[in-house]
Amino acid sequence: MITGMDRAALPETCCPGEVATIWIRSGYAAYLGPSLRLDPHSGSVHCVAVGIDAPFTVRVAADQRTVRSAFIPARTRHQVVVDSGRMLFCYLEPTLLSGVERCTTETLGAIGLTHRHESALIDQMRQANPLDPAALLRRIADTDTPAITDARIRATVRTIRADPAGTLGATALATDVGLSTSRFLHLFSAQTGTSLRRYRLWSRMMRVAAAVEQGHDLTTAASDAGFASPSHFSDSFHTMFGLTATTLLANGTRLIVGPT
Repeated sequence: MITGMDRAALPETCCPGEVATIWIRSGYAAYLGPSLRLDPHSGSVHCVAVGIDAPFTVRVAADQRTVRSAFIPARTRHQVVVDSGRMLFCYLEPTLLSGVERCTTETLGAIGLTHRHESALIDQMRQANPLDPAALLRRIADTDTPAITDARIRATVRTIRADPAGTLGATALATDVGLSTSRFLHLFSAQTGTSLRRYRLWSRMMRVAAAVEQGHDLTTAASDAGFASPSHFSDSFHTMFGLTATTLLANGTRLIVGPT
């Protein structure tokens, strides 16, 4: 059963355990919990994956590698295969921090492998005290420099975040910041590492999560966030995360939404 969560009922930190926890914050989202049987998928934003209890296998194209941590760039089709143990998936908006891709020491195609703070990350996740997701983010990113340096793209991102259900197309958004459509789309991709369409989908997903946490059902939340139909939402979610939203939120998963 999918339920909304009362913000006052849960702390904004998380103790590692068998019940999964999802945090949603401004600029990032994270999952910590039992392994998920993910299908091949392609995320809308960058993702850092960490095997808390055991290694996992990451597959891209015809190659695969078994590791404890990986950086998966946005729009990279891949599959994460986990036999057992807990996983951390941290999804990072380019609006937040830069340089995460430089924190890995090996590569598998476009994917970075073995975070240089891997051991510290795992230890941090295993500690008995409640885990502060903001502290985790600092460890993962190892920088406080925003990735987006162009003020025009920052303005566009603010517009999309403020109204994820909005229907302004690329031409209108480009005009708003004084760029041609082609130049705008190229600059947006270069600055964010993802496409305008995929970033808008991501922003809509974050709006859905906030609505579900407040007690709305998925169908209503998805419609209000701008998804054309329940199947549009379901297909987009599966494409982005490799499983259905119903599967993710089942079995008592805790959803904790902070300022977005």
